[in-house]
Amino acid sequence: MPKDAMQRYAESLEKTVQHNYNYLKEAVEDFRGLCLLVTPERSTPQDIIVDIRELHKEIRTRLTEIKAIQQLLQGKYRQYYHRDSLRDKEIMEFGFLTKNLYSKFEYILLQKQAMARRKEEEVSGAGPRGFPCQWFRSRDHQVIFVRNLRILDELDYERPGPLGGEERREVIQDKVRFLTLFSIKGEAGSIDAIYSKIQLREHDVIERYAKDELHGLITHLREAIPLEMEKLFGRFMEREGFTKLKCLLLRVQSPRDIEGDLMIRMKKIMEEMAEGEVRTVSV
Repeated sequence: MPKDAMQRYAESLEKTVQHNYNYLKEAVEDFRGLCLLVTPERSTPQDIIVDIRELHKEIRTRLTEIKAIQQLLQGKYRQYYHRDSLRDKEIMEFGFLTKNLYSKFEYILLQKQAMARRKEEEVSGAGPRGFPCQWFRSRDHQVIFVRNLRILDELDYERPGPLGGEERREVIQDKVRFLTLFSIKGEAGSIDAIYSKIQLREHDVIERYAKDELHGLITHLREAIPLEMEKLFGRFMEREGFTKLKCLLLRVQSPRDIEGDLMIRMKKIMEEMAEGEVRTVSV
C-alpha cells in the first residue's frame, strides 16, 4: 500500500534528525578536543579560538534544528513518529556537554585576559580595570557578563522571564538586543527577602554583592524600552512589599557603554535616590 504524502514527509524529517545526530556524534568529540587545547598556562593560537567558536555555533544550530523537528513530529505527525529514547538522551547529553565545554573555554579566555592585564598593570603601575569585575564579585558571573555581551546575537532562552514579567521567550533576530544591569539596595532583611523571590531565566544573573545590595544582569533578546523595565521592577517591588528599596537600572548594548568611571557614577546616583525609587542610568 503506497505511503501518503504526510507519512513520506514525516520520514524525511526523521532522516534529517538522524543526519544531524550522526554529525553531532563526531562534531562534539572534535569540539571537546579543541577545547582541551585551551589552558590558562599555554598560549592559544587565534585560529583555534575561531574554530571553537564556529564549531560551537554550528553545533547549537544543529541542536536547535533537531528540537524544532522533534516538536513538529510529536505534534502534527505524531501518528508516524517513533521516538528513539536512547538517541534523544544522547542528543540531550551533546547539548549539556557542549554548553559546559564552551563555558569553561570562555572562562579560561577571561582568566588569560585578566593575567595579561595584571602584567600590563605591573609594568605601567596602573590600577585594576574592567567593569564586569567591578559589577560582580563572582568570577563565574563576570564570565557570563562578558560572554553575554559578546555573543548576544547567538543567544536564545528556554525558561520563563524573571520578576514575574511578561517578556516573550521567542527570539526575534532583527530586533535590538541588550543587557540590563540592575542594583537593588536597602535594609539587609529586605535584601534577603527579595533575593529569594527573584526568578531568573537562562543567561540572567543575580548576586549578593553586599549585605545591603544585590547586583544582577538581565539578557534581552527582543526590543524593550527603559521605561518598560522601570515599570516591571517597580510593579514587582510594590507587589512583594519592598517599597523602601532603591533600584537602579543600566542598559548595556556594547562594551563602549561600560567604559570610564561608570561604577563610581552609579554609586553616587544610588546614594542620592529616595527610598522606593526606580531609576535608569543614561550612559
